[in-house]
Amino acid sequence: MSWKISNRVAAILQKGKDFAGIEQEEAEFLLQLDLGSREVYAVMETADTMSRRQFGEKGELHFHMGINVEPCPFNCTFCSLAEAAGIFVTTISFTEDDIVDWATRAEAEHADALNIMTTGTYSFERLLDTGRLLRTKTSVPLVANTRDISHREAEQLLDAGFVGAYHALRLGEGRDTPFKRQRRIHTIGIITDVGLHWMNCVEPVGPEHSTKEIAELMVMARTMGATYSGVMRRINFPGSPFEPAGMISEREMARMVAVSRLVMGDIPKAHCLHEPSTLSLIAGGNLLFPEVGASPRDREADTEQGRGRSITHCATLLTETDWDPHLPSNCFALGEEHSARSLRQG
Repeated sequence: MSWKISNRVAAILQKGKDFAGIEQEEAEFLLQLDLGSREVYAVMETADTMSRRQFGEKGELHFHMGINVEPCPFNCTFCSLAEAAGIFVTTISFTEDDIVDWATRAEAEHADALNIMTTGTYSFERLLDTGRLLRTKTSVPLVANTRDISHREAEQLLDAGFVGAYHALRLGEGRDTPFKRQRRIHTIGIITDVGLHWMNCVEPVGPEHSTKEIAELMVMARTMGATYSGVMRRINFPGSPFEPAGMISEREMARMVAVSRLVMGDIPKAHCLHEPSTLSLIAGGNLLFPEVGASPRDREADTEQGRGRSITHCATLLTETDWDPHLPSNCFALGEEHSARSLRQG
């Protein structure tokens, strides 16, 4: 039996190893390979090698804090917080004591960032107040995960102590959500324009999404300069309209994480995956999201009591795959950055 891979795959992998960033058509081709083929495992090995070379041994822990629960009127069909889902029928805003306790606990457990998530109708001023409060309680970098924002609001996030913003053009945007694609892209431009780190993930991936639309978002993450990108698979909550479609497997997610890593080239400071999986941590991923509070993938108001994984659990996954969660974060590091030349010459 021959252990050779095809010339086309070998050429794409060499481009990846050179940190040049593969193109959409090349990513689509890799996403269509037989999942059990040796080429797919070669893609995963190449992505893993790239990440360990670029990120060193650092495994990132970005702590998700969903600070409010409400039946959201925007009704994104993949979200358990949607009013139409009927899971949450009352509004819950976690208290300042809850939020401070989560944040200080996360700092004690070596979290690299605090991702503050709110639903679409949550008061923006209250989000700013949360940032101001946490800046007095912790030194962990703050990342906002909220609605589309204006240039002035992005500057207000900076003034309130946020250093980054998570914002994704979701798969099915405008079809599975009520939001316009161009408005989401415009917000991403605002985030980078004011000097916030833009955090991204290709999400929420399901079996119904084409390789073309998945690869398109992977390339957008590179061209718009995401601090990190990666892949999040859609989790079907009970009663989800996507239940008949099923979900992609962790094995498929690992392949997608790897292809996304090849696409990103020398741009990212980390490479994410969600939900936590060891398989993706040997396929180019090195950033996990422990979770508390509201989650669009859970039926529990506090996902710490449901699907959410703790910092301790995620740190163990990183350690078991030879990533060190205790090293300083690469995402917010000051000083000289890796250049394309240094990576390609290394």
